[in-house]
Amino acid sequence: MSPGRPPTRLKDVADRAGVSVKTVSNVVNDFPYVRDSTRARVQSVLDELGYQPNLSARHLRSGRTGVIALAVPELDAPYFSELASHVVRAAIEVGWTVLIDETGGDRDRERAVVAGIRGSMIDGALLSPLALHESDLDQGASAVPLVLLGERFGSGSADHVAIDNETAARELTEHLIARGRTRIAVVGSQGPPYGHTARLRLAGYRTALTEAGLTYDPSLVVPVRQWRRPAGAEAARTLLDRPDRPDAIFCLNDLLALGVLRTLADEGVVVPDDIAVAGFDDIEESRYHRPELTTVAPDKAEIARQAVARLAARLRPGPQAPAEEVTVAHQLLVRGSSGG
Repeated sequence: MSPGRPPTRLKDVADRAGVSVKTVSNVVNDFPYVRDSTRARVQSVLDELGYQPNLSARHLRSGRTGVIALAVPELDAPYFSELASHVVRAAIEVGWTVLIDETGGDRDRERAVVAGIRGSMIDGALLSPLALHESDLDQGASAVPLVLLGERFGSGSADHVAIDNETAARELTEHLIARGRTRIAVVGSQGPPYGHTARLRLAGYRTALTEAGLTYDPSLVVPVRQWRRPAGAEAARTLLDRPDRPDAIFCLNDLLALGVLRTLADEGVVVPDDIAVAGFDDIEESRYHRPELTTVAPDKAEIARQAVARLAARLRPGPQAPAEEVTVAHQLLVRGSSGG
């Protein structure tokens, strides 16, 4: 549309295409039961005239805003920023705008997302919780359709999209054992109210040890407050101060692993010859470190697509199915930090 030119109306398109205004509306709204030849002709005219739908009017008619929320604990954590990028792309495919919020892992802020943030601002929400309790969902407090990412709840009150953290951690630990490592430390355990994901990954680690006939040593599990580089660096110093150093360190996310690698380098420890290191999440930085970091790669794009699809299903009128657990694939990426 040229500057100063009135916006193209449905009637303008209908007149040019030789069809009714209703037919043009059906094409614009992607309704079924329009013949392919008619749809193609109308779409050609829409493109030719540069028709732009009046989204405000459409949302008023439907009672929807066309805006969804994505709430994550930390926007500056690479995993969440990469996931947010995938969510925005998936939302664009269905015509949604994404409002991104940072909760800081604060329970009240996470409950505010469950309650719909503010009034009728959003149609639905995707939430990656850290401090939320099952009771916050069991009470039926969700004012908008909600899909949970990552942390798993047993309430069945909301759709949930995640990878199988326990299986992924078991596979990674099995890889380290297959490389001949027998004293495998873990960095990143956390206590309540946080740490559900950490506990799942730790459970996978323990299963792998048991199946390999290795004894679980709780003193090799180093707790941290935050899954950040400084915490990983400090945890590595703790492990290096032991008289019986580990021969491998499994970090529960990549940022912890990058901190561990920094301390090992500072102390002259050769990776992976002296100590193997592995992470979790496959953030972009893990591919550019030297040595490259062995890690578990969740399919972030598929997590985003599935989450948006579940939310779209919840926004459709009609009877609703029970809450669904969607498990997305992951991949073990063996790289130089573990001898790959």
